[in-house]
Formats: sequence, C-alpha cells, structure tokens
Amino acid sequence: MNKIDEFNAYRSKMNQEILGSDNLVIKRFFNLDTNTYAEGKLDVKTKELIGLSCSMVLRCDDCIKYHVGKCVEVGLSREEIHEAFSIALVIGGSIVIPHLRRAWEYLEEHYQ
Repeated sequence: MNKIDEFNAYRSKMNQEILGSDNLVIKRFFNLDTNTYAEGKLDVKTKELIGLSCSMVLRCDDCIKYHVGKCVEVGLSREEIHEAFSIALVIGGSIVIPHLRRAWEYLEEHYQ
C-alpha cells in the first residue's frame, strides 16, 4: 500500500469509528467542515487552495495531506498548488519549510 492509500484508509477508518460514537458535537463539527468546502460563492478549487494554505501555516501535516489530495482530485495543476505553497510560506515564514518539503513530496506521489 502506498502512502496515499495508507493515509486515506486510516482517515476513513478513524472517521467512521469517531462518527459511529454518535457524539452530536463531533457530528456537527464534521458536517460543518464538509459543508465549508462545498461549492458556494467560491468554487471548490479556490476553497481547497485556501484550506491547503491555511493547513500549511497551521503546520498540520494530516490536513496538508488531505488538502493536497483534494486539490489533485478537483483538477488543480501542480503549478496552481505550488502557488498555494508559496502563499503559505510567505504568510507562515520559515517555520513552514519542513511542511512544504513534506507537502511537495506528497504532491509528487500523486503523479507517480
């Protein structure tokens, strides 16, 4: 199993387990997250780029992987994703560089 499949399988398994606990607050938060990235005044591609940039600035590797995958899934080019990386780096500063490395590597895995 490659890194992408491994990440997606783990995420799906744990989300199912967590949502299966039937905790109302957790369910509402997950629903809010899902609806935030739905088509609206901003298109899905723009929302995913924003999510990716914010995740990099917040230094959340799981979130970065998720949004990199979604960016690829919705048809964003490498160059468009690289621009989001650039924005995150400028906003977040040098502390983002280790996350940039891992994000870049994870993005390239989608094209192998």
